[in-house]
Amino acid sequence: MGSLPPLQFIPNPDPNCKDHQQELINPDNLLNLFKTQQKYLNHFFQNLDLSQTLLFTQTLLNSTGTIFFTGVGKSGFVAQKISQTLVSLGIKSGFLSPVDALHGDIGILSSADVLVMFSKSGNTEELVRLAPCAKAKGAYLISITSLEPNALMDLCDMNVNLPLERELCPFDLAPVTSTAIQMVFGDTVSIALMGARNFNKEMYAANHPAGRIGKSLIFKVKDLMKKKEELPVCREGDLIMDQLVELTSKGCGCLLVLDNDYHLLGTFTDGDLRRTLKASGEGIFKLTVGEMCNRRPRTIDPDAMAVEAMKKMESPPSAVQFLPVVNHDNILIGIVTLHGLVSAGL
Repeated sequence: MGSLPPLQFIPNPDPNCKDHQQELINPDNLLNLFKTQQKYLNHFFQNLDLSQTLLFTQTLLNSTGTIFFTGVGKSGFVAQKISQTLVSLGIKSGFLSPVDALHGDIGILSSADVLVMFSKSGNTEELVRLAPCAKAKGAYLISITSLEPNALMDLCDMNVNLPLERELCPFDLAPVTSTAIQMVFGDTVSIALMGARNFNKEMYAANHPAGRIGKSLIFKVKDLMKKKEELPVCREGDLIMDQLVELTSKGCGCLLVLDNDYHLLGTFTDGDLRRTLKASGEGIFKLTVGEMCNRRPRTIDPDAMAVEAMKKMESPPSAVQFLPVVNHDNILIGIVTLHGLVSAGL
């Protein structure tokens, strides 16, 4: 196989050449755009009809069927996102493509369902065609629009107006402000539903099992700890040198010092071994683990969240690599290590 040809470096273009002049963003213009967008968003917040919004939110909360969302173009993307947010909160929801709906997918609608239709103008042809067909299926129709009057509000059971001063686009055409307020509206209503349904962290975690967020809310110490034969245990009267194999073979970097009833008395780490050897020299052969162990180690409960264990390991005055797991009677149950938590994806 032949080698690749050497890279060809293209020299910088002549800065005086008109065809190669670099276009730069004016920082003042950029700042003004953000300020203007903020002004348009404030117009939305200040003029939103709370009674309409409350009725809309209550209707979704009372729904016994599936809450479907639909829209075309950028509004369609917003509709999909809001539907996915509701699904992640345990609420039955889905996105219904208006085009596919008219070619068979409308069969998924039932009289128990709600269909929310996003359209800035309220005159989107595909939605206007879909509305009477969806109504014939018995679904409850809600239009979310910004321009009034419009065709959709006359075809639906409810209309919510999202106040729009204008688009940030200099031509007032590109839907960059209208989609922003649609997203803010939908996401805020989603969180209102979340609160009304008493949706807690445990329920959220159950719907997000993968990724760091889900794992931090799902995994408890008892799920990730080492136990039984994996534990590097010894008695306080054992000689340090007799426990070197136990100290190094279990991969925890420590010994867990126990009494005869399995109560945790302390810990002895490989760091303690180095310090003892440096301070005592040959005298280490006569020292017991109990004489040199840490009698006040950090510990954690088996039902504590794994992320709490990680925080406890990293807390001042100095970080540690492990935590003995004990019950309320200080009886050793296991050990959780930083390596184990990181390996689990926390």
